[in-house]
Amino acid sequence: MKKTVLSLLLLACSGAALAAPQVITVSRFEVGKDKWAFNREEVMLTCRPGHALYAINPSTLVQYPLNDAAQQQVDSGKSIGKPISIIQIDDPANPSQKKSLEPFIARAETLC
Repeated sequence: MKKTVLSLLLLACSGAALAAPQVITVSRFEVGKDKWAFNREEVMLTCRPGHALYAINPSTLVQYPLNDAAQQQVDSGKSIGKPISIIQIDDPANPSQKKSLEPFIARAETLC
């Protein structure tokens, strides 16, 4: 009986760990200065249920939506986040535009 209960407990714990969202950290050094789009040296990327992609500031743990699904979750109150433009830098080649988030969106999608 004890073995059965212990086995079920371990199975439940491992299932919860597998269901947890994955998080990766990317840095300016890893991505390259030319493609780096943030005013931070590194950010964490994650994919939440519903294919919601977020960038996370590792020092404050503030979430920034990277796609429409994530923005909808923030707008509906299902998640807390701030606009990505807060940490996104201007594109020196196009001063009226921000740097592309495409490399980060693609990287975060690999976590889904």
